[in-house]
Amino acid sequence: MTIRFDLTFVQGLTVAEKAELVSGKNFWFTAENKGQQIPKLMMTDGPSGLRKQASSADALGLNQSVEAVCFPSAALTASSFNVDMLYELGENLGTAARVEDVDVLLGPGVNMKRTPLAGRNFEYFSEDPYLAGELGSAYVKGVQSQGVGVSVKHFAANNRENQRFTSSSNVDERALREIYLAAFEKIVKQAHPATLMCSYNAINGVLNSQNYRLLTQILRNEWGFEGLVMSDWGAVADNIAALKAGLDLEMPGNGNYSSKRIVEAVSTGDLDEARLDTAALRVLKLVETYHVNATAVHDYDKEQQHEFAKRAAEDSIVLLKNKGAVLPIKTKDSIAIIGELADKPRYQGGGSSHVNAHQLVSPLDAAKAGTQVVTYAQGYRLAEANADDKLVAEAVNLAHNVDKVIMFAGVPEAMESEGFDKTTFDLPANQTSLISKLSEANTNLIIVLQNGSAVSMPWKNQVEAIVETYLAGEAVGEATWHILTGVVNPSGKLAETFPVRIEDNPTFGTFNASPEAENYHEGIYVGYRYYDLKHKRVNFPFGYGLSYTQFTYHDLSVTSDETQVQMSFIISNTGEVAGKETAQIYVQNLASRVEVPEQELRRFVKVALNPGESRQIKLSLNRRCFAWYNDNDAKWQVDNGDYCIMVGSSSRDIRLEKVVAVRLGSPLTSKIGPDTYLSEIINRPELQEALQQSGLKDILDQVVTGNSSEILKNMPFRASIMFGASPTQMKTFLKLIEAS
Repeated sequence: MTIRFDLTFVQGLTVAEKAELVSGKNFWFTAENKGQQIPKLMMTDGPSGLRKQASSADALGLNQSVEAVCFPSAALTASSFNVDMLYELGENLGTAARVEDVDVLLGPGVNMKRTPLAGRNFEYFSEDPYLAGELGSAYVKGVQSQGVGVSVKHFAANNRENQRFTSSSNVDERALREIYLAAFEKIVKQAHPATLMCSYNAINGVLNSQNYRLLTQILRNEWGFEGLVMSDWGAVADNIAALKAGLDLEMPGNGNYSSKRIVEAVSTGDLDEARLDTAALRVLKLVETYHVNATAVHDYDKEQQHEFAKRAAEDSIVLLKNKGAVLPIKTKDSIAIIGELADKPRYQGGGSSHVNAHQLVSPLDAAKAGTQVVTYAQGYRLAEANADDKLVAEAVNLAHNVDKVIMFAGVPEAMESEGFDKTTFDLPANQTSLISKLSEANTNLIIVLQNGSAVSMPWKNQVEAIVETYLAGEAVGEATWHILTGVVNPSGKLAETFPVRIEDNPTFGTFNASPEAENYHEGIYVGYRYYDLKHKRVNFPFGYGLSYTQFTYHDLSVTSDETQVQMSFIISNTGEVAGKETAQIYVQNLASRVEVPEQELRRFVKVALNPGESRQIKLSLNRRCFAWYNDNDAKWQVDNGDYCIMVGSSSRDIRLEKVVAVRLGSPLTSKIGPDTYLSEIINRPELQEALQQSGLKDILDQVVTGNSSEILKNMPFRASIMFGASPTQMKTFLKLIEAS
């Protein structure tokens, strides 16, 4: 290829040729122009595994695809808190894509988890934007290291599935910035993704595909994004308005209809041709970078990728409960495995993330290949909610005659998929009733969960152990059995809170209440930020996860200067087996005079330690770690003052903490005026001379020494006249302050 795709080249194309470039061709390709030597570029779904459509696939792309390794879903990999592992996941996905001639992989999904009822939670990382941003950045870097572009999705505030094409996410500016845009911002600035995918929904009444403020002012002008913005499939209602707003590529295009509308809009002056040139050039740069200059790769090792899928799941599975150390299973234990999900596991999400798995290994297959004596009973039918008395009886009888019972429970795909939201976060009734019966038959009952999002656990106290595997990919069986038997020490930590009841979630009663609008009444108080603020009891908090060993934290040191806060602490493995621990650093804002969460995750680090081993951890916190978004001034603000730096094993298991004076921002002083409270005026040393000169000092000193000193906290300066001050004295004071 000798042609250089630059602005001069674009300006040499006809308007019709440029219009075709910005309108996707068919379902997975950009437009090809043989006369101008412009090749087509292919993209495909693939957040957790390549989903390249086979030649016989349906037009909607929801059926048969090429065989590929199915990796764990984002809901599980986020629980790893392992940035290096997410980078390696990206590398594996990029390799598979390159072999299959896929140029752009549609992922990762980094939208926030507002509620356990959101149907696509399995495809997203977390309720916390910092965690999602860090893991998403690593994923993007990994994929793009293999010469394959990504499309980070779904931009933005796409937090429900019902009426997703038309509903408006109505959210205040501070929450939008701090919660719903923060992960995208981090990924754009740290990982430089090839593309972002614009979501279906509107924000505050403006359709995202036509949202100039979102796509141009924020994304490009503020964050400096230089890549391409494409639409989610079918998200464009008006392609002319979309181009004007900053969308570059409509996917899929509407053939001649889309192109003709663009040509006509340019001819009438409704669309500036320069804007069309910019969009066309971005498409061509994407083609040039990820197709024309792509390195040809003809094969890859699916067995090696399957092995990685297993390791990724093992590094992410979360041990939620382990009463009496019932786990790990011992070699001598006789085991009853119960549940259809043991034999036919739910290991991936439904909809566009569905992968034609290379080698599925079920938990039952893995158990039978192990050294333990295992027997199996189906127990329930996954496709039904009602109990089958015969299956229940078989399971209970089996449970009576073994040392330990492992029941596999979870949410069927029919209840949890792309395209619709859940109506409950309970397990099916036949599973919950079976748990109760099994707990009566055998006191050593272990529950293994397969689900895409948090579930309720009214049976929590009836069981000895709970293992959360989410949707663990095609190596679900091997990874789960290795955790259960102690071949691998669990180290996953929850990337979302598990509330006790759905009524405890801040969106209860308002989520999906209107087909037209989703109102984010909770503002910045999403996930643990809300549960902490309201002191809500939860089943399992954000960041929680057990191990087969124990870790202690000690020797916290925190120092601050004008550029950053530096900290160090030591983690020790005080148990008897090797393990990994994720230390989480939370910051509590004690300085600002606005609503702030009780604490916010600002750093994390995962370390592997042998028994008796210790490791010193050194971290730094930058200005953004202490910032909140001031929507009045449209800026990130840091207020100088005290902040508590907390180190924990989870958000509700804080082991170390220290208050530090931070001087990274602005002093908490405000302009003095009639509405300034007297307590502030009296307590500010630099104002004392003006008080003296104006004659107010003696008057106010008498009030302070009297019984009314507490009243001053709620009395404005203009009320000084009540204490004997004259209007002249008050005006003099304000003039002196203004002059200084």
